[in-house]
Parts: sequence; structure tokens; C-alpha cells
Amino acid sequence: MQAAGHHRHHHLSLCLALLLALLAPLVRAQYEHLGYPPGYPDPEQEVYSAPQIPADTPRIQLRLAGDKRKHNEGRVEVFYSGEWGTVCDDDFSIHNAQVVCRELGYLEAVSWSPSSKYGKGEGRVWFDNVHCSGKESTLALCPSNGIGVSDCKHTEDVGVVCSDKRIPGFKFINTLPNHVENLNIQVEDVRIRAILSSYRKRIPVTEGYVEVKDGGKWKQICNAAWSQQNSRVICGMFGFPGERKYNARVYKMFARRRKPSYWDYSVNCTGNEAHLSSCHLGQAAVTLGGVGSVGGKTNGTCGGGLPVVVSCVPGRAFSPTPISGFRKAFRQEQPLVRLRGGAIVGEGRVEVLKNGEWGTICDDHWSLLASSVVCRELGFGTAKESLSGGRLGQGMGPVHMNEVQCSGFEKSITECLFDKENLGCSHEEDAAVRCNVPEMGFQDRLRLRGGRNPFEGRVEVLVERNGTLVWGTVCSDGWGTMEAMVTCRQLGLGFASNAFQETWYWPGDVSADMVMMSGVRCSGTEMTLSHCLHHGAHLTCPKGGGRNAAGVSCSETAPDLVLNPQVVEQTTYMEDRPMFMLQCAYEENCLASESSQSPANSYRRLLRFSSQIHNNGQSDFRPKAGRHSWVWHECHRHYHSMEVFTHYDLFSLNGTKVAEGHKASFCLEDSECDEGIDKRYECANFGEQGITVGCWDTYRHDIDCQWVDITDIKPGDYIFQVVINPNYEVSESDYTNNIMKCRCRYDGNRVWMYNCHNGGSLSSESEQSFPGLLNNQVTHR
Repeated sequence: MQAAGHHRHHHLSLCLALLLALLAPLVRAQYEHLGYPPGYPDPEQEVYSAPQIPADTPRIQLRLAGDKRKHNEGRVEVFYSGEWGTVCDDDFSIHNAQVVCRELGYLEAVSWSPSSKYGKGEGRVWFDNVHCSGKESTLALCPSNGIGVSDCKHTEDVGVVCSDKRIPGFKFINTLPNHVENLNIQVEDVRIRAILSSYRKRIPVTEGYVEVKDGGKWKQICNAAWSQQNSRVICGMFGFPGERKYNARVYKMFARRRKPSYWDYSVNCTGNEAHLSSCHLGQAAVTLGGVGSVGGKTNGTCGGGLPVVVSCVPGRAFSPTPISGFRKAFRQEQPLVRLRGGAIVGEGRVEVLKNGEWGTICDDHWSLLASSVVCRELGFGTAKESLSGGRLGQGMGPVHMNEVQCSGFEKSITECLFDKENLGCSHEEDAAVRCNVPEMGFQDRLRLRGGRNPFEGRVEVLVERNGTLVWGTVCSDGWGTMEAMVTCRQLGLGFASNAFQETWYWPGDVSADMVMMSGVRCSGTEMTLSHCLHHGAHLTCPKGGGRNAAGVSCSETAPDLVLNPQVVEQTTYMEDRPMFMLQCAYEENCLASESSQSPANSYRRLLRFSSQIHNNGQSDFRPKAGRHSWVWHECHRHYHSMEVFTHYDLFSLNGTKVAEGHKASFCLEDSECDEGIDKRYECANFGEQGITVGCWDTYRHDIDCQWVDITDIKPGDYIFQVVINPNYEVSESDYTNNIMKCRCRYDGNRVWMYNCHNGGSLSSESEQSFPGLLNNQVTHR
């Protein structure tokens, strides 16, 4: 019986094996349509050869550490003789920084910082009075007092900033005999590689293998000890606020078909890191004959595990749904926090809404952790940079938060601990962020050609015509600052400094002379030119392309003009002035049209006030017109550098315009400046005109045209409104704050202004009680 049973069992095993053999191709076939990445596995690349270090050289390991830093900057820390220590800033130079950065795998050093900029380290000060030539392969080869010989304190710890670019093919080699906990293993590059064909066609890539470039080759990571926290960090790096589950069966099938090549290290993140390089790396992830290995050669197995796969959740603005989803201009997802003054999506000064009013955050203890909470809250990934000192322009209104401390897992920055007092904080300390955003490939469909530098040129777009992608120009009809702003943003070149309607002086690509886009109208908030309104396939461009094509020049910085609402409120009064004293103003069209019928001895009733216009941006505000084209006004005895600089209007409570005061710019000059800033512009003697960053231009109430003519207005309640730079003649980092509104009460004998505020300074609910423009996003064409 036993023999018969054994025979039947053996026969059954053979049948099952045969059945599986027949089914295997069929099972594989159902996944065949998913496809495999082209060229998988990658071809051999140039192998990085590690520098030869003399045998008697002390063995050290370097890492970057500290607070308020990006992954490629920080306090220089050295591991020697079993403990981490620091480097003193005495006699430190850019040559020393070059050696440090190269040893960590970065292409070069950008700068260095003395006096513990990244916080005070702990342990020994291993190096002091270091004198590198810049050619050494390790800091240990540079002349110094000797390892551990130092008279420095940790207040003198040195920091470095390395370039973003890595040394091609750089491979970390662990020169230490034992594993070092917290080792900063620097990798050349990281990517999410879409494996399934359904994800390879999507932009952005949200799911696939996590791959690390090491020694010029892309390698997968073993999932044996992989955690959800690790996935959170990877997704954050690539601009995604969160991670989600995925279909593991399909990836198991793929891993059997294509043998992975595993990285020698594992990853251990807590989940709040901004970048993979901040996680604990270094424990062996793969096995070699059953023994864990670090830094040595391995056989690339994963102990029955599989390559790590992540699936990330994109923010609403980047969701890879049908492309029509992108046509709507970018909108913030969270109404309690917003970014202002940034050139591109995902960067700006952080502003929070409290008690119906927007305010800023003081930069005391502002960190990458807190910045990452803001970024994720807004639908981006982790923070690339945590900026302090009003680096992205100064805000207005209150400072709502100070000394913010986050764990990194909060849903909103408003959940973090903070000091409500804000004592001693000014807008010079406004905190800002630069967030990781998904790679959308937008910059690949646009280029500038013919300019003297990469920041200017004729705009050329890549469009599909008859099934082929071709380059062509943009029709310049109606081309202005808003369109140029979107162009510069799409290319990652900052703000627009000028929009050009003819580009004959910039010879572009002759093959791209033909107009491929016309009728472009942007609101200024779009991420790409193709998201703006335009004619589509039915082009209309009487002027044609070539020499008449649209062009731009871009700048990393821009001014930001803001009117001081308190000054308007405090200086308002009413004056009755005889017509014979208003001849100049009449010539300037500063009076109501009815004044043309007024006799010389009649009076006009004027609503007068002072305007104090601050430049809170990052560059000087300069008139668009060069001084050769400024117009001399005999009546006022000065030059006009801008045709229209402000609009003054009075609205009824239902939003109907009842009075207006058109005002040309008399001149732009620095009336006063913040402490420590020198005036640069003045009108006298045909001087240069403009408003310096940190300065303001005051138009006093007693200057002609600094009014609204209210002669024919009935007593009642009104809305008073001022718009600066209304035609967008000069580009700014933020147009929403160019408008100011007040409640105005006129009883026939007296006038009051109250509740004056800038556009965007109040919650949308408060703003709705003020009719008229919500902000300066209007078209004056």
C-alpha cells in the first residue's frame, strides 16, 4: 500500500509540474502587455575609480550635519578613532571645502561658513589650522596641527556648501574596519523608475522601483528591511506629499523575469527626513554566503526579498489624470497656509491665516522639518530648502508665529508648537521655503534662442503637427508681462524682467521661424504657456513669426511694490480748490471729465491723501522706459518715466465706479529707506528713477493729482481703491498685493477712511465684503 501510495504521489507531482510548465507562459503572457523598461538592464557605464590613498594616511570618514540645511550643505563632521568630531574654522579656505566636498562625492565646493553656522557639534575637534591645496583626495592628507590637536571650541565649527551635482560614477567606499552608525553614505543619484508600462506613460512618474546610482550603475534596494517611513521620505524627495499601497503581485512577476542588481546598503528612515541622505544608511542589505557585508563585493542576492517599490500620491495640481486637469491655474490645497513671492510653483514666503488675517512666520529656529510640514500641507513633497531672513521678500501685516518646532508628521504647520509672542520679530526675519515638486517635463517643451545669455531670447515652443513634434515661435500680438512670467516660470528661470514683441535682434533657429502658437493670454498663475488661453490649432498672427516673434528676458529676482494702508487712513482729508489753480492737473487728466465745463472761478472738491509705496521685493523697481524716452512736463517741471503708475478709484457699495483719479508717475525716487540702506534714486537733475529694495517712495497729499475728484459725488458710504503698476508695465514677484482698499464715508462736509488693507491680506470671507477687484489680476489691453 505504501509503495502504491508513493507511486501515485510521484505521478501526481509529475502531472502538476507538467501543468505548471504549460501554464507558466500563459500566466506571463497576461502581464506581457505591461511591457518592460527599454534597455533594461542598463548598459555598462564608465566605472568610477577611487583615489589611491597612501597606506600610512589616517583613515577618516566625513559627513555633513546640523540644522537649517539642505542635503548638500552642513557642519563638517569627521569620524576618527571610533568617534565623530568637527573641524575648526581657523585658516579654513575654499580649497579645504573643495577637498571635503569631493571626498563626499560632490563635484565642487560652492562656499564655506565659519562660527558654527549649522549649530555647534559635539565630541573632539579633530582638525585645526587645515591648509589644503584643493588637490588632495582626502582631508586627512592636508597639512594641519595634527589630528586631535586643537585649541578651538565648538562655536568655531566650520560648515560647507557643496554643489548639487555629484561626481559621475562616484562610489562610496567604506575605509573603516567596522560599521559606523549614522554614516552619511553619499549616493550619486536616486530615481523612481517606472516598471509597468501603464506608469511609464504617465507624467509625473508616481510608482516604480527605487533605484540608486552607485559607481555609474543603477541598482535596486532590497526590500527585506524596508519600511513605510522609507517610502514617505522617497516620495517627499520627488515632490509627493504621501505614499500608498501598490499591487505587489505584478512586481514579483517582473522580478522573476529580470534579475535585479542590488545596492550594498539598506535604508533606515524615521519618516521625517527631507532627503534620503539624511536617513541612517550603511547596514548591509544583501547577503554574501549568509554573512552580512558592508562596503565589500556581494553576490547581489536579497535573501528571498524583492526590489523596493514605492507608489506615491501626487498633490492635486500634479495629479496625472487626463491632461485637461492641468488647464486650471495652480490653486493651493490648504486655505490656512500659502506661499507668496516665489518665482516658481512650490517656493515662497510662508504665510498663515489667523483671525481672518494673513501674516508671516518669524525665522527663529525655522528648520527643514517645519518647512517640510508646510510643503506637504500644500500638496508638494519635502522641503528642498528652508530660507530665513526674508530671502523671498518681506511680507506685510502681523507676524503670526515664532520659534516653530515640528516633529515632521503634523498635517499642518498650525499644529506645530510655536511662540505666540513674536517679541522682536520684524518682516526682515520672514521665513520661506523651497519645496520638492514633481518632475513634469514642462521645461522640455519650451526654449529661448538667440539671446546673449541663457536668461533671454526668442520664445520657441515644441508642438505636435501632423503627428510630429516641431519647434516654432509664439505670435507676439498681445504678448506682455504675464505671458513672459509664465514662460520664465516654465523654464525655471525665475521672474520675467521684460516681454518683447519683436525679436529681430535675437536670431533664433531658422527652422523654427514659423508661428506655432497664437492668441496667448495668461493670468500669471499658470505653470506652463500651454495652460494659458490660446488659439489652439487655428492660428491667427498677421505679423507672422521670425523677427516679430515673442521674446522674454528672465531674472532670478523681482521687485514687489506694496502700498502702506495705514498712511492712507491717517492722511485723508477733503479740499475745495479753485479751477484756476488746477490748470496743470486738468492738462494731466487728473480731474473728472465734467470739469471741462467748469468756469475758472468755480471749485472742485478733492479727496486728498498720501501714498507711501514700499519695495518689499528682492530687486529694485525700475521704470520700463529708458531715460531717453521719458517725457518732460513743463507744467510740473519734471520727467514722467511711466505713463501710468497708479489708479485711484471710488466705488459704490455694489461695485459701480463713481469717481476716478488717473495718475501718471511724476517720478520714482527713494524718499526714505530702512536702517542701513542707502538711497539710490532721486528725481532732481534728471537723476535715475526707481525704488530701491527696502526703501519707499512717498507721494504727499499736497502734490497735484494725489487725489480723487469727488465734486459730483453724493454723500454716502463708498469703497476707495488704489492699484499700483496697474498695466503690469514692470514685472513684480507678487501682483496680488498691488491693490489697496478702504471703506470711505462722506457726509457732504467731511470724509473718513477706515478698514484700509492690501489685496490678499484678509481671508476670502472678509475680502468678499469689499466689491471691485479682488486683486490686481486684471487685463488692461
